[in-house]
Amino acid sequence: MVLDDLGSSLRGTLDTLQGKTTLSEDDVEEIVKEIQRSLLSADVDVSLVMDLSDSIRERALNEEPPAGTTARDHVLKIVYEEMVGLVGESTELPLEEQTIVLAGLQGSGKTTSAAKMAWWFSKKGLRPAVIQTDTFRPGAYEQAKEMTERAEVEFYGDPDNDDPVDIAEKGLEATAGADVHIVDTAGRHALEGDLIDELEEIESAVDPDRNLLVLDAAIGQGAKDQAEQFHDAVGVDGVVITKLDGTAKGGGALAAVDQTDSSIAFLGTGEEVADIERFEASGFISRLLGMGDLKQLSERVERAMAETQEEEDWDPEDLMKGEFTLKDMRNQMNAMNRMGPLDQVLDMIPGLGGGIKDQLPDDAMDMTQDRLRDFEIIMDSMTETELETPRAVGQSQIERIARGSGKSEETVRELLEQHKMMSRMMKQFQGMGDGDMQRMMKQMQQGGGGGGGGAGGLGGMGPFGD
Repeated sequence: MVLDDLGSSLRGTLDTLQGKTTLSEDDVEEIVKEIQRSLLSADVDVSLVMDLSDSIRERALNEEPPAGTTARDHVLKIVYEEMVGLVGESTELPLEEQTIVLAGLQGSGKTTSAAKMAWWFSKKGLRPAVIQTDTFRPGAYEQAKEMTERAEVEFYGDPDNDDPVDIAEKGLEATAGADVHIVDTAGRHALEGDLIDELEEIESAVDPDRNLLVLDAAIGQGAKDQAEQFHDAVGVDGVVITKLDGTAKGGGALAAVDQTDSSIAFLGTGEEVADIERFEASGFISRLLGMGDLKQLSERVERAMAETQEEEDWDPEDLMKGEFTLKDMRNQMNAMNRMGPLDQVLDMIPGLGGGIKDQLPDDAMDMTQDRLRDFEIIMDSMTETELETPRAVGQSQIERIARGSGKSEETVRELLEQHKMMSRMMKQFQGMGDGDMQRMMKQMQQGGGGGGGGAGGLGGMGPFGD
């Protein structure tokens, strides 16, 4: 994710303050240098880096920490507040009728972002529509149509019309019943004059409530000039940062936000239509620093559970009563898959995010996802009786299931052991009162006792274990 290296290196630097009650100038200078190095390597503009580091240095040296606060926690709070100030507040996007125009260079991810944003609005109870006006790029219409079908949202485009302004106007008429109109415009390989002219004409025709600039996370320092030119042409009200699932540094987008005096609206975190997040500075920086983001996690859990319940005819509350079967486990796995990549989910859990990820091998997340898929294939080779009463599965059945699924007998046994572990955990939850549950949630919000305690909890979370 964007600035991930910063999060990792900064957490390591802050760990050197463990046990200290006061800060020396050398301590502060080491932290400031680490922040500068990480932000500059992430392509954040030099002037922004210097302003941020000056503010952190001044506050760390001059502010008195509250009584009982460790030096590490005091610096962490200062870094958190200053970085939240750097990325700014989220772009205002009320859940009501509005028209949004997306602008950006070719390849920045506008068409994908349009469908993702429409999906996001639809999950908030609104009726969105995507209007495709790109007549320049071959395949733009087909891509937009396919993406909006996957998002299950309304779409308008006309592959036989070569006038983007006319398409925009007719699209608004054809989708007049929609609450939110998202107009996807053409891009170019560079900020050519005809692209700017076309954008200005479309904006004049549709009179949008907001113009959002779509930026590839890998754009680097070029974001500053690009943002300035788009802003001068049509005005930029917010930025959408795409392709944060790769190795892109992403810091250039912060320069774009600063240059246009705007804010970030959405983050694109993957290739699927659901791989989009509404940007919130507090949660974003909190995840970056290993402090978690319970609000984003809660939204993902609720959405995943609702989708699984809808497709599988399954009520999650059934887990808290009766026998925990392999069918229940499969539904839980499906819900977890819908929450997104495991490394993103870990970032949202206080005490489990950055610290745990930093200690895992590079391929650990992929292996975990592969393991979930193996379990799913094995369960597809089991009978209804075996799914309902996995404790009765014997050696001869394990051999048959392994042959039918193409997986090893050892992997089949791992699935059965995993089920036993999760079944025991469910029984513990069934015996918990409201007070116990509240205490557990409070511990999570406080960080779960640090990285060590988090690691222990991780091993008991079903398929998340080793």
